[in-house]
Amino acid sequence: MADLPPNSPSPAAGIVQRAKDILLKPKETWPVIAAEPATTQSIYVPYVVALAAIGPVASLIGGQLVGVSVLGVTWHPPIGAALTQAILSYGLTLATVFMLALVIDGLAPNFGGQKDQIQALKVAAYSGTAAWVGGIFGLIPMLGLIGLLFALYGLYILYLGLPVLMKVPQDKALAYTAVVVVIAIVLFFIVGAVVASITAPSLMGAQM
Repeated sequence: MADLPPNSPSPAAGIVQRAKDILLKPKETWPVIAAEPATTQSIYVPYVVALAAIGPVASLIGGQLVGVSVLGVTWHPPIGAALTQAILSYGLTLATVFMLALVIDGLAPNFGGQKDQIQALKVAAYSGTAAWVGGIFGLIPMLGLIGLLFALYGLYILYLGLPVLMKVPQDKALAYTAVVVVIAIVLFFIVGAVVASITAPSLMGAQM
């Protein structure tokens, strides 16, 4: 695939290598990503499709096997509501990556950058790596804070990638990143609200 490192023995190996590279050496990896030919499909499949599933699947499993502890009381969400929540979260995450890419692309000229939808999608997709990998801690809900730290590291990866892919001057990169992050947070809360509004009735009904 165009978005995988050259000579990868398999798609899975390519995903793992790219994730390691963007997490461990983002400064060196962003120029490589910028130079790669890509399409919307090649960015999503298999990279985004695979990694975005980590959090929802881990949270689903963790909620059923470990449960959620609040004030010393452990609660296991009903499987139907939990499965619905996982599927919704996954689908909306895929959509949010595309929406964030539109924001990144649309804002670029305001910060001296160049519009490029594919490059913007690369930024949105690969900067999400840290948060998606951190989603594995959903297997043990009490370790969710560690997953949050991964997401915060993703903001640094985003900051490094925006100037490279969107051709934004370095002195405007921080402001550009800040605006993108604010909009990303808004999208995150919208997704959370949508998922909660759909699954809350089932969860409340199970507790009654």
